[in-house]
Amino acid sequence: MNLLEIKNLTKEFSAPGSGIFNRKKKIVHAVSDVTLNLAEGETLGLVGESGCGKSTLGRTLLKLYEPTSGQIIFAGQDITHLSPREMKPLRSQMQIIFQDPYSSLNPRHTVGEIVGASLRIHRKSSKTSEKSEIKQLMERVGLNPEHINRYPHEFSGGQRQRIGIARAIALRPKFIVCDEPVSALDVSIQAQVINLLDDLKRDFGLSYIFIAHNLSVVQHISDRVAVMYLGKVVEVARTQDLYASSKHPYTRALLSAIPVPDPEKERSRKQILLQGEIPSSTNPPSGCVFNTRCWKAQEKCRTLEPKLTKVGASEVACHFPED
Repeated sequence: MNLLEIKNLTKEFSAPGSGIFNRKKKIVHAVSDVTLNLAEGETLGLVGESGCGKSTLGRTLLKLYEPTSGQIIFAGQDITHLSPREMKPLRSQMQIIFQDPYSSLNPRHTVGEIVGASLRIHRKSSKTSEKSEIKQLMERVGLNPEHINRYPHEFSGGQRQRIGIARAIALRPKFIVCDEPVSALDVSIQAQVINLLDDLKRDFGLSYIFIAHNLSVVQHISDRVAVMYLGKVVEVARTQDLYASSKHPYTRALLSAIPVPDPEKERSRKQILLQGEIPSSTNPPSGCVFNTRCWKAQEKCRTLEPKLTKVGASEVACHFPED
């Protein structure tokens, strides 16, 4: 059963024009016509280059950004046009873990105040039981409960991210957007946080949208993976199928960049080097958005936009998918 359904979701921003003689506002096409779903208890990895719209999509799903068009259905309810007041009862069911553990925590608040804020706002616990519940949450994410009165600057980066995770699970949500939760951490700490997220998913029946640059991390934690390029989803597949036999040329290029720990294999393997710059999201190319950098592009690619179509075990937006 699907917990989340996204239908033709689009998010655009208005940006000021550049230069003295060009003050006309531009439209930034951050997320364009995205259709996806997330099953209960599933982790959907979301990958792509910086600026492709991954974080914008995640925040739009939580209604931190209002969608420009399209539909968001959460637990069977259409939440696309709900007001902030109407969204409040649903906030306990959908949370986010932010990328930067240094800027996402209020430096003036203690751990107890940070983790307990949502409990107070949603009145999920009495004052007498609140402190005990906060300590349990801290212990559950691997923090010392006796540090409840410490401030964020007294913790390491990995510990701060655990505080963010404790805050996210405090209300026992169904759905969490993990917005690059390990990208700011050391590699050794990344593994610990990923394993913690896996354990929490199993114990609490969580569903994740896991946004990341590190394709190896995504492979470890995700059940399915969606690949984004310039605001559009170009391929969706089960993790093992995508990594074993990707169909979209852009996905092939991304996967070829994953380093191999064996020096002999690293020297002999073929890496796909994309030519040219990513087009501007204020003026995306016509047809397929990847056609300006694709080695397989033909005239059809420059004029006709491909739709997500079933090819083997994947859904691919490409006129000439890889064999």
